Amino acid sequence: MDIRGVVEELAEEAERQIRDRTWVLTPDDRAVAAKAAADLHAVVGAPQSQQALSEVERLAHLREALAAVAIALAHVHGRLAWFLGAAATSLTPVLHWRAMPAEPGPTFGAVPPTLQQYTDAEDAIRRLHKTLAGIATA
Repeated sequence: MDIRGVVEELAEEAERQIRDRTWVLTPDDRAVAAKAAADLHAVVGAPQSQQALSEVERLAHLREALAAVAIALAHVHGRLAWFLGAAATSLTPVLHWRAMPAEPGPTFGAVPPTLQQYTDAEDAIRRLHKTLAGIATA
């Protein structure tokens, strides 16, 4: 399953847990979710703006998004931490992508992603943003 599919499943599970009151949000959950949502939105905006960027810039933005998720994860416990941990794990393929041509020699396993993989990862970040924004206002 691609990054977008994994994040979609995580988002649906989080939304279901909140709706079913399995996950009772705390004020801290809401505050961290609001900050993370804002950070994700700032990094990965509208599809058209991302597609206009170079592959190097797109990959940098995806890595910044992963960093924002990791920073948010460092500030919480319980279900929000579990959700953010799973989201960060789903985004880890971007850590193995390279946007620059390989120089002679090993690349530590880094591979160039396809344009579709960039788009899928960016869409996953947008879905994660939507879910976190929903948590912030729930």
